[in-house]
Amino acid sequence: MKHIPLVILSLLIVLGTVFYTNRLAASLAQEEQRKVEIWAEATRLLILAGPDDNIDFISTIIEGNTTIPVYMTDNEGRYMLSRNVKLPARLQKKGKDAEVKAFYQKQIDKLRETTEPIVISIQEGQNQYIYYDDSETLRRLQFLPYLQLLLIATFLIIAVFSLTAAHHAEENMVWVGLCKETAHQLGTPISSLVAWNELLRMRNPDEKAFEELEHDINRLKTITDRFSKIGSRPILSPEAVEPQLEQTINYMRHRISDKIQITSSCIAASDVRANINTPLFTWVIENLIKNSVDAMSGKGHINISLSETRRWSISGYQTWLCIDVTDTGKGIERRNFRKIFRAGYTTKQRGWGLGLSLAKRIINDYHYGKIFVLNSVPEKGTTIRILLKKAL
Repeated sequence: MKHIPLVILSLLIVLGTVFYTNRLAASLAQEEQRKVEIWAEATRLLILAGPDDNIDFISTIIEGNTTIPVYMTDNEGRYMLSRNVKLPARLQKKGKDAEVKAFYQKQIDKLRETTEPIVISIQEGQNQYIYYDDSETLRRLQFLPYLQLLLIATFLIIAVFSLTAAHHAEENMVWVGLCKETAHQLGTPISSLVAWNELLRMRNPDEKAFEELEHDINRLKTITDRFSKIGSRPILSPEAVEPQLEQTINYMRHRISDKIQITSSCIAASDVRANINTPLFTWVIENLIKNSVDAMSGKGHINISLSETRRWSISGYQTWLCIDVTDTGKGIERRNFRKIFRAGYTTKQRGWGLGLSLAKRIINDYHYGKIFVLNSVPEKGTTIRILLKKAL
């Protein structure tokens, strides 16, 4: 929407330029036609002039045409002479008279199909004909609107690209600032929770409760670490993917409704590896699980599978890991397959719509992979796929 005024202004400039140039070209074409008519009349007078007639003025008119290509033919349409016609380079160097005349005759035949000749009456029953083409100046003027259109289109593309890049840079700054501030703000309560947990542990012998509490505190530390890494290039290392998935699934099982079942299936080898940043990668899986839980309204089934696939790229076939998160939720309409990854898009009454947008950034920009909706059927479920290059 922000670019519409710029597009409208550019279109008005182009239309105005085309209109003005066409008017100018039409005026110049009429002027050239008048010049050729005068030139044709001067040629007729020169042909009819007697030996005692003064032809200096007529010769001046004929010699004055230095820009408009003209051809003269006889009654049968055969080439007689030409003026201001540029021969091809091959004919200029080694062209024989017959080849040059054939070239001129071909040009005349082309003009005969599109233009009416100027008739020079020499005597009754004997006429000569003048054909003329557009001058180089007129041709250039006719192409000027297209050149301007190309220049304006180039300018418009650069302007839109620059504005979009500036907008994205501004969004990135907001993202980075928000994430780092969140990490900073979480640091103080986490430190307090660690201290309170140790104090309560000394006073209460129920070790199981404190183990779960410690898991949550460690999870908060992981979340803080994740947010602190946003805006800086994370360090990737080859890690076995299946253990990361299993740890995340086990953690989430104890924190969602008992009516939602989470399962996993591994078609690939259990030790298959990919270059990942563990805190950020597991956050993406957690976020996808949470979205699936929200889509099922408290009851359903989530399955996370790991498999391998071969995909073609410029460097040849490569092996990719497929992580599919499938749920039995309400599904997504096909027209929203891409929209769900845009910042601010959400179907929840409460929420900022940042989770999937951040997940896409983590997978695409940081892990050089892909995340997308593989398939979805309304009221039946959705599968979101993550592709990561297999580590050698």
